[in-house]
Amino acid sequence: MHTFEINGAILSLALFTDVTNSKELLNKMQAGTLEPEVAFLNALIIPDIFPVLAAAHKTLVAKLRESLATRTLHSELVFNYSGSKHIKESFKRCGITENITYVLVARFDASEDEQYKITTAELAISSLADSITCRIAARDAL
Repeated sequence: MHTFEINGAILSLALFTDVTNSKELLNKMQAGTLEPEVAFLNALIIPDIFPVLAAAHKTLVAKLRESLATRTLHSELVFNYSGSKHIKESFKRCGITENITYVLVARFDASEDEQYKITTAELAISSLADSITCRIAARDAL
């Protein structure tokens, strides 16, 4: 996971490969029941991180001006990444589909506590990346 500071906000990005539940994620996103709220981008069409950061900046400016074209900050990110003026077309082109397996997940202002619920005690003896890796490796053993 990588984090970027944009106009005082933090954007966290994580790339997932071999995704098998994209249909379920898409349904939850469309129903508004996805917790926590995130943006799902089709990673196959992202050549570099810079266009995502530019779209995030545009999204935060729209929020500041109270002029979001979509319902949420995260859907606005997908809309702004597409460059299209049509919201539905933007989601088809740049969002996830039922069969997508390569997904970039973006989340604004996620706290350290929400990333695998790593405790302060764990961070005192290892890095965030090491703590997350340990959780992933130990999951099946617990």
